[in-house]
This record gives sequence, structure tokens and C-alpha cells, in this order.
Amino acid sequence: MRLLVTGGLGFIGSNFIIKILKETNDFEIVNVDAELFGSNQQNLEGIKDSDRYEFVKGNITNKNLMTELISKCDSVVNFAAESFVDRSINDANPFLVSNIRGAFTLMDITTKQKKRMVQISTDEVFGSLESTTATEESKFNPSSPYAATKAAAELLANSYTKTYDSDIIITRSTNNYGPRQFAEKLIPKTIILAIQNKKIPIYGNGKNIRDWIYVDDHCEAALLCLLKGKSGLSYNISSNNEIDNLTIVTKILEIMNKPNDLIEFVEDRPGHDLRYSMDSSKINKELEWKVGTYEHHDCSSHFKSILLGEMYYNSLKDSAPGKKISEKYIDGFMQNGELKITNKKWVEYNTTTNNNLIRYWEELFTGFLSTKNLKVITK
Repeated sequence: MRLLVTGGLGFIGSNFIIKILKETNDFEIVNVDAELFGSNQQNLEGIKDSDRYEFVKGNITNKNLMTELISKCDSVVNFAAESFVDRSINDANPFLVSNIRGAFTLMDITTKQKKRMVQISTDEVFGSLESTTATEESKFNPSSPYAATKAAAELLANSYTKTYDSDIIITRSTNNYGPRQFAEKLIPKTIILAIQNKKIPIYGNGKNIRDWIYVDDHCEAALLCLLKGKSGLSYNISSNNEIDNLTIVTKILEIMNKPNDLIEFVEDRPGHDLRYSMDSSKINKELEWKVGTYEHHDCSSHFKSILLGEMYYNSLKDSAPGKKISEKYIDGFMQNGELKITNKKWVEYNTTTNNNLIRYWEELFTGFLSTKNLKVITK
């Protein structure tokens, strides 16, 4: 299958592409990305030379380009979106263009060419839920311009399936975490600021609750929906792992041995939803998907390896070959494509905590440091 992935240089899109190319030989990927805010070529540095991967710089609102690309592919998965809530509050126009006009362009073309499309959406379309959990039939109640544009795209998708019998599937995911996440998001931002001993802003009282899912689990669910999902339906993707923001930040500080007084409570943002929650029973039953397929799925038991990997991803990003790296948690240096760690006490502690941590580092660093065969040396 030749698959068009839009927004594949972003956090979730890049993980989706890497997963498909590494785990199966059944796909060829065409990745179209406008390289706007949140895109990063380094996310796919490790697979850019694959004969099953092609990158095209372009915007999903470009009808001529999308018509040409879709004509050469079998299906489309639309990850492309403006997705930063704060930025949508400051200026909603780019969100209207990308999330509505862009999604419409893809739906219109895939309908005319009779191709399948998966529209990646969000739990934010349901708005804040005090105690209930949203199902696929729950009403929309978006609070931010971002969420409203994603809800609008879903309504367009529904109209196309009913009016034109379009082959469109909608997926909604909760908060993702994992490698390649953009630095403005809560987890990597907290780590970056903590490394520098800078204040970590938390909106309001920090009690806003989100359900956290490991990005690979989300990608597995999206792939299942593409291959086995029923046209015209939507599928919620959640992990039943609801945690408030303050708990997330304090856990990171505990792992990094940083004081809680780095936390700084700031004025809450307008329309800040208190709690998101979704029921994923439908995809569990109909597509036999279960959260926890991957080793890092559980935010509570595997949080340490994910966070530490993200910390080094950011702390080493400016390191040149031969440059000495000296942090409280790591001492080492880059040489000939190898990260040589000399802090044996740190290595002993963390490799016994998670036997897969070294492999995780190698994958993470290879993508960011532009080296094809990086090895983490601990002896």
C-alpha cells in the first residue's frame, strides 16, 4: 500500500511513519509537510534515505498538489494540523486555514478519487467533563478555537460520508507523550526548564486532568483504523490514565532530583478545560485494540525512562562531536557516532530500572543528532 501521510514531520506523524517502516514491509510512505510550527526534519533523519519513504514539502490547502499526490497513493492519514491551544487563543486564523480548509481539501479530493482517509482528531472536541466520560456519541462542546476547528473538521467528514458516501474514518486521541514531542508541550517543556533550574509555569492550581497515552499506542490504533475501521465511523483512543498537570510536573522534578519550588503557578488561560476523558470501548471491541501493546505504555510505571530520554534529547541537542557533556545525571562525550557515558553509577541505576532504556536512547539520539548508527556505550 502506498500511503500519503500529512504532517509527518510533527510529533505523532513522525512516530507513525517510523513505526510503519520499521514494523512492516507492506507500506510505502509519501510524507507531505508544510514545515510550519511544530515540524522538525530531524524527527525522520533516521529513515530519510529509505527507498520506501518520500518527502514532499507542501501545504494540504494546495489543491493541485494534493490532487497529484493523492492520485499516486491508496489512502491518506491526516495528521497535519495547527494544534497549540495557547496559539489558537492568540490568533485563530492559522487554525481555521489548516484544520478546516486543509481537512476539507483532503476530503474533497479523496472523495472524488474514491480513496480512504483517516482524519486525526482530538478529545478536546468534547470540552471539559466534570465527572462523565465521552463516548463516540457524546455531543461536541469545544472551548478553544483549536478544539472548535477540529470539531468543524469532524462535522465536515460526517457530511461527506452521508452526502457523498465518502470513505472517511475519524480517530480521537487523548494527550500523547513519548519521543520527538515538541518542546512547548508540558512534559518536554518541564524537563528543559528544570535542567536549567528555571521556573516552571503551571496554569491555575495545576489540577487540570488529562488522559495520557504513549504515542506508539496511538499510532497502533490509528493504523488499525486505517486497515480495519468502518467507513463513516469515529473511534476514541484513550488509555484510562488520567493525571492532573501538577502531579505530572512534580513527578518529573522528583525523577530529576529538582526542588518543587521551581513550580510557579500563573494566571489560568481563558477557557481552560478542567478535565478530558474518553471511553475507548468501541475500538477495543470492534478492532481488538488494547492500550499497553508497547513497553512504554504505562505513564506511571514507565514514566522514568520516557522522561529521562526526553531530557537527554534536549540537553544534548547542541552537542558537537568531541564536546564534553556534563550534567548532574550524565557525564560523557560524543566521539565517532558514539555516546560514551562515564557516569557508571547513573547507568547502573537506570539500566536496571528499564532494560530497554539503552535501545530507547539509541533510537532517540539517532533521530536528533543526524547519525545513522549511534551507539550508547556504558562500559
